[in-house]
Parts: sequence; structure tokens; C-alpha cells
Amino acid sequence: MAALGTIRKRGAFLVIIIGLGLFAFIAEEMFRSCEATSNEKRQLVGEVLGKKITVQEFQTLMDEYQEVRKLTEGRDNLSEDEMNNIKDMVWNDFVTRTILDSETAALGITVTDEELQAVLTEGNHPLLAGSPFTNKQTGRFDVTQLTRFLAEYRNADTQDPRLAESYRRIYTYWQFTEKNLRLQILMEKYHSLLTHCLLSNPISAKAAYTDKSVERSLQLASLAYSTLADDKIEISDADLKDWYNAHKDMFRQPVETRDIRYVDFQVTASAADRNALLADMQKVSRSLADGADAAEIVRRAQSSVSFTGIPVTAGSFPRDIAARIDSMTVGETSTPFETQYDNTLNVVKLITKTQLPDSVEYREIQVGGATVEAARATADSIATALREGADFETLARRYGQEGKTQWLTSSQYEQAANINADSRAYLEALTVSADDGVQNIALSQGNVILQVTARRAYVSKYVAAVVKRTVDFSKGTYSDAYNRFSRFVSESTTPESLTSNAARYGYTITDQPNLSTSAHQVAYGVRGTRDAMKWVFDSPAGSVSPLYECGDNNHLLVLVLDKIHPAGHLTLDDVRDRVKAEVLRERKFEQLRDRLAGVRSIADARAKGAEISTLQGVTFAAPAYVAATRSSEPAVSGAATATAQGTLCPRVIRGNAGAYLLQVTSQKQNTGKFDARAEEKQSAQQLRRAVSPRYYLTELLLRSDIKDNRYLFF
Repeated sequence: MAALGTIRKRGAFLVIIIGLGLFAFIAEEMFRSCEATSNEKRQLVGEVLGKKITVQEFQTLMDEYQEVRKLTEGRDNLSEDEMNNIKDMVWNDFVTRTILDSETAALGITVTDEELQAVLTEGNHPLLAGSPFTNKQTGRFDVTQLTRFLAEYRNADTQDPRLAESYRRIYTYWQFTEKNLRLQILMEKYHSLLTHCLLSNPISAKAAYTDKSVERSLQLASLAYSTLADDKIEISDADLKDWYNAHKDMFRQPVETRDIRYVDFQVTASAADRNALLADMQKVSRSLADGADAAEIVRRAQSSVSFTGIPVTAGSFPRDIAARIDSMTVGETSTPFETQYDNTLNVVKLITKTQLPDSVEYREIQVGGATVEAARATADSIATALREGADFETLARRYGQEGKTQWLTSSQYEQAANINADSRAYLEALTVSADDGVQNIALSQGNVILQVTARRAYVSKYVAAVVKRTVDFSKGTYSDAYNRFSRFVSESTTPESLTSNAARYGYTITDQPNLSTSAHQVAYGVRGTRDAMKWVFDSPAGSVSPLYECGDNNHLLVLVLDKIHPAGHLTLDDVRDRVKAEVLRERKFEQLRDRLAGVRSIADARAKGAEISTLQGVTFAAPAYVAATRSSEPAVSGAATATAQGTLCPRVIRGNAGAYLLQVTSQKQNTGKFDARAEEKQSAQQLRRAVSPRYYLTELLLRSDIKDNRYLFF
């Protein structure tokens, strides 16, 4: 009871303490929830119709695309432009897949496993072309090979890491192909549904036949808009506003864009830098001419063209070197010369020139052993047996090899950056050696028994030492350029001051309107501008950016954000020039129409200043080309169809490039029997061809809520 009394006395205090505790608990949970939401947003690459994709998911898809590209093209690396292309492909695929899934789900359209299996069994789908599961005899996709591989993949012994990696890459390729095959089939079904909604009928078929078969000859009076001076036409702001409001949907954009200006300064080598490199290259030239070791000279000079010592064709050298090398004599060393297209100084010494085969047919037996000495002994016995008449393939099979002939072409080894001693000995035995008998080649880890069986297409091959060095700027040159550009940026805190200071410093300002988040860079041709992109889309209009170092550490960049165009309709100010051009054309037509008022014949139109011409073979199915105005004019074709023969068109025709009056002088129908069924079928096909995925996917994109944040991550 005493305890209860104590609690009652301090009840209000306890309520406050409990309330504060509950508030702290709720606030902590709210903070955690907000933090989780914030972290999710920071990891969000994009969103389409409410479906989100995180940076980790996007990167996984990019890795998948990259892996497939490398596998199908047999490459290890992709360029920056190719990686940007993959980023766009992954994003477009995500957008298309999400929109299509939404549309087809609402319509109940799916792709069943049975439908997919039917496509695989048939093997004709374009996505299956060139897959690893192609039948070598038929050249077509073979579903049995796929089935066999999948069974082997599930049961494969992955103890061998090389085998495991090979299986993994092929399986990744197949997962990618199957996923895209399902999407393609789904799109084909959706497309088929849309196209079969468009039908023809006998009446429209007859009209289509008449439109293209009835040809008319015209006398045409033309008054070009260009005959009226633009500055003589009065246009008010109200005129522009009225036209804009009537055609507002022409200026709708699905995403936000921003207008920027930027100053990009590329740091280049100074005269002192160039002279210093020239001095180094002159030393290289003298050393090569004096007979110094070519491989060592090329290595120490850090040439971009390595020295292998293997004879190669001229085409394997850079094109500026190839253009010189054939005219040089053996032993000649060039003086340093400049190549402007790649900004380099070069020195070349031609060491040898000889006629060698471009293609070699050969067979081999690779010989190993517990020790190198054991391999040597085995190789000697194999070579002796072959020289005494043993069958090559029979002996090869004894050592677990086939020993069949194969071809080696120059292109298979000429582009190698480096060739080690073993590779050099191997290639020289195949290409340089005149021995067509059995050759026993000793390598560092064993031996190879070679026999050349044919040599074809003898061409000139060269051994040349090439020192190619880029004319680059020094640290001092970059520091001077950076300090000067930094002063310019620090003095340019407003758009107006940046404009005036750029002229004073001699920098050029470049406009880049309508930049969107889908762009890969903010300055034309400059790489590494992602931080600048982030600034553009995180800053208010009228801001000036800090200094950015971009490109290959050779560009200095500063930006001005002039204007932000939200998603939706562009404002009249945004499109004023386009609207003014349209209103100007309308006003010119009105003046020319008034000039032709009361005209009763083509001769009267000539008296009003019109140019008279004759058009032949005008049909409703195709726009007429008017040479007088150099314009294609569908309205002329339409008016000619509606005008009776021998009469003047009752109204002035408004065209793309002028005002027109016409008189149909004659008309004829091409010979040929009207086939209602065939024409109806052709009309339906034309209608269906008009239903292009490019059009309906664009319409679906405009109706979708899309957020593209790729610029934040890639």
C-alpha cells in the first residue's frame, strides 16, 4: 500500500518519464526508417512505373552484357565508348522490359515454357544465330547441343578451374540469351496483337488503288515564301502566344533537361616540352644508327610500339610507319619525324626485309615430362622416329594428341604486344626456317616437334625498331595552365563575369542546350565529366561550377547552368524561335493568298508574279515535288485529286514552302485490272507496317513515369 501511495504521489512525474521514453523509442524508429529510405534513394539508379533498379542490380546487368560481348567477340577488354553503349543498352532494356511487362500483364499476354521450347526446337530465331550451340554441318542452332550442355553443366566436375570458368561463361551467355529471347517473343506477340487490330475492307482497298493508279498533269502557279522578306512581316507577342497555345503538344518533353554553357581548356605540350622530346628522339636515332641493341633502346624509350624481333607485314605497324618502311633500305635509321593525327614524334630503323609466307600449314606434337631433361630425351626419340619414316598422326596419338595439320596466318600473331623467347623460337621455326622436315624445338618447359607441310602467299615482312612517343605536356606546363585557369574561375563567380572574363583570358564558351541525365558527358568529346554532370543536376539556374579536371588529366572545365526545363511542356520562351518561324510562315501565306485573291486563271496568277510550271504524273499516294520552291508538297497532291479536270482549284493551297494555285489539265488511269482481294491484302499489310515498335514504344514511354539517375553512378 505504501508503494502504491508513493506511485500515486509521483504519478504525473512517472507519466512524463514514460512518455519521453515512448517518444524516444518512436523517434529512434522514425530515424532508422528515414535513414533506410535515404540510403535506398542514394542507391537508386532509376525507376520506371514504380519499379526500381539499384546500382548493384544495374551493375550486375552491365557485367552480364559485358561478359556476353566479350565471349561472342573473343575479346578481353572494351573501350569507354563501348561501355557507354552497354550502359545505354542495359537501361533501355530495363525500361522496355518494365513497360512491356506492365502492358502485357494487363492484357493477359505471357510467354509459356512450351512456346519457348518450340522456338528453340525450330532454331530459326535471330537471337539464336551465332550461339555456341550451332550445328557445324547445318550452321543452325541445335537444341540438342544446348540440352547436352545444360546437363553437363549441372553435373560438371569443377575441380579444374579453367573448365569451371569456361562452363560458367557459356552458361551466363545462355541465361542472357534465354532472358532476351523471352522478351523478344513477348514483344512479337504484343506487336502481332496491335497489327491485327488494323484491317482493310473493299472500300478502302478501292480507294488505295485509285490513289496510286490515277495520274494527273497540272499547271501550277507558285509563290515562294522566300520572296517575302522576314523583317517586313509584323508579328506580335500575342500572335506567338496564340500559336503556341494551339500547338502546345508539339513541345512536350518526357524528361527534365538543362541548358548549360561551359569553358573547356585542353592542356597541350609547350614549345619547351616539344623541344625536350625532340632532343631525346635525336639521341634514340643516333643510338639505333650506331648499332645499339634495338630491343633495349625501344624499351628504355617507352615506345608505344613494342619490339618483338619477329618479321611482320607492313600493315601490322601504325599507318604512318607503314607508309615509310617500304621505301627504306635495310639498316637505315630515320631522323625524328612528326605524325600529327596521333600527335607523336617517331624514329624507325629497318633491320631486315624478306619474303616470307603469310600462311603456314603445320602439325605438331607437344612433349612434356617429369623434368625438362626427360622431355628433351623423349622429344629426341620422337624426332628420330619421324625422320626414319614413322607416321606423324599415329605417333601423336601415342602421346594423347591428334597431330592433324592446322594453319597459322600472320594476323594471328602480328598484333601481339610482346613475344617471349619461347614464342619467338616457335614462330621462327614456322615462318623463317626453310626446314620443311621435322624440327625439334626446345622450349623452357619442354619441347615441340614441328613439321611444316605448306607455305602460301609470300609477302614482304620486316623487322623494324620503332620508337613512337606522344608529344605530351610536362608537369610544369600543366601547373601553369591550371593556375591560369584557376584564376579565371575564381574571378568568374556569376554567368556575366564568366562571359566577360572568358574573352579577356582568350577562352571559348560553348553552348550545350537540353542536357538530360541520359548523357554520358557534359562537354563534347571530353571523358571523365561525371562529377560535373552531378553538379549540373544538383544546382539551381544561374550557378557557376567549380573547376573540374577531366579527360585524361588534360582538360580543365567550368560550367554555367543557364536554365532548367522541367519534364512536360516547354514554355513559349523555350521555343520562341521555332514558334516565330511557324507564325512567320503563316503570315507569309496569308499575304500571298491575298495577292492571289480574285485570280481566275493560271495566266492571271502569272500576272501576280507567280512562277508557272508543269507537273506530270501527280497521284494522291505520293507528295508532289515542286522545283520552283524546291519542296515536297503533299497539299498539292491532295488538292489536285479534289479538283476536276479543266478547272482551277477553288482556293489557294498552303504548302510547306509556298502558296499555290493549280489547274488539272489531264488525268489518266494506269492500265491494270483491279483485284479487290489482292489490293485489300496489300492495304492491310501497309497499315501493319505502319505500326512500328518505334512509334508505340515512344508513346508508352511518354505515358510512363521514368526517373533516370544513371549520371550519379556511371
